[in-house]
Amino acid sequence: MDVKTPPLWLVTGERGAGKTTFCRRLAEEARADGWRVAGLLSPAVFEAGVKTGILVEDLASGEQRPLASLAARPPFDLPLGRWFFDPAALDWGNRVLQDCPPCDLLIVDELGPLELLRGQGWTSALTALLRPDIRLGLAVVRPELETTLRARLPARETIRVQSVADIEEQARRWRLILQRAVS
Repeated sequence: MDVKTPPLWLVTGERGAGKTTFCRRLAEEARADGWRVAGLLSPAVFEAGVKTGILVEDLASGEQRPLASLAARPPFDLPLGRWFFDPAALDWGNRVLQDCPPCDLLIVDELGPLELLRGQGWTSALTALLRPDIRLGLAVVRPELETTLRARLPARETIRVQSVADIEEQARRWRLILQRAVS
């Protein structure tokens, strides 16, 4: 028996372009259409207008946990560039992806150097996005790692987020395109 993998689309854009905001809005649009949405979002934490941390949010339950900090302090002891990640939050994210129920839209925000270059982070996303009980997968990746991710996963298309200013319009437009892609 031939197992069919779901369509996988990538979301990319420069830092601050609004990739996470786009994914959140797209998830809201999909839910409004009756889709079951699961996966992980990584919203930023700002203090006085400065990004000081990153959360991880389970899209199915809404539960959030601190994921990364600019300050190296327990439990943030896994360094990557200027960020320090909490290994327990990464493990939790992996369990969320492994235990994900069948859904219409699985979002993983984001697959980066931890997953693609170090083999750490949300490595379970690389198999979860290919599960046959997922109708559509969406993975966020920075432009400089898009080729690396495409070598690991069979992505069909790339959505390029340009600016947070037109996120609402982009999410509505892409929702319609994604619906046609899986119908």
